[in-house]
Amino acid sequence: MQLRFNICSWGAWSPRHQQPQDWQHWQSSDDNQSPSVPDAPKLARVPAMQRRRYSALTKMQLEAAFQADAPNSCRTIFASRHGELHRTLGLLDNLVAQEPLSPTAFSQSVHNTASGIYSILTDNRAPSTSIAAGEESLPQALIEAYALLHEDPAPVLLVFGDQPVPDIYTHFVDDISLPISLALVLQRYDETCTKPQLTLSQPRGNRKISYAELIHSLSVVRTLAGNLGHYHWQLSFD
Repeated sequence: MQLRFNICSWGAWSPRHQQPQDWQHWQSSDDNQSPSVPDAPKLARVPAMQRRRYSALTKMQLEAAFQADAPNSCRTIFASRHGELHRTLGLLDNLVAQEPLSPTAFSQSVHNTASGIYSILTDNRAPSTSIAAGEESLPQALIEAYALLHEDPAPVLLVFGDQPVPDIYTHFVDDISLPISLALVLQRYDETCTKPQLTLSQPRGNRKISYAELIHSLSVVRTLAGNLGHYHWQLSFD
């Protein structure tokens, strides 16, 4: 299997790298957070009364999507391994303590929270898909994007985001480079196109890469190849 795309535009956010240009200075040693970095973007373009209700994960995904500046009424795919796990755990704690549930927390505890809020904020009525596929959530979202582009060549916005799980779950997962969000506006691959090319294929070789390294390569326009999850990723610029 081989999936090939052209990347029309992109956006990404992490506590230490909040704008696309910040990723030019990415280093693997920056993964450890310090108290001085924010746990979510400011999301200044959204009115304060609205954004204060959003979770950190939703803010991260929205910020990356806004940076990517997708076309109006663009089809969207939102992917996250853990989704609104922090909010859901809070609701479960409320149930155990026999406390009333917050209607806002309850309504925004679903996996497609960011997708729904993005469609409202941008008045985007195009189809949207939410993907949760464990460690392979981002590759599975790319498979979905490939299928959508096969049906209709109009660009697709893919937004991926995750944050560290609550402490009670940390011994079940081994996530790295989190929290992080990435948005890609993708189009069907065209060999004559001068836009960046992203290819996913069967794993090969021993070199491993991370989400952060992928974003860094986009920011500095540098070719990248390596295994991430169960796929071999190749980013090229012609």
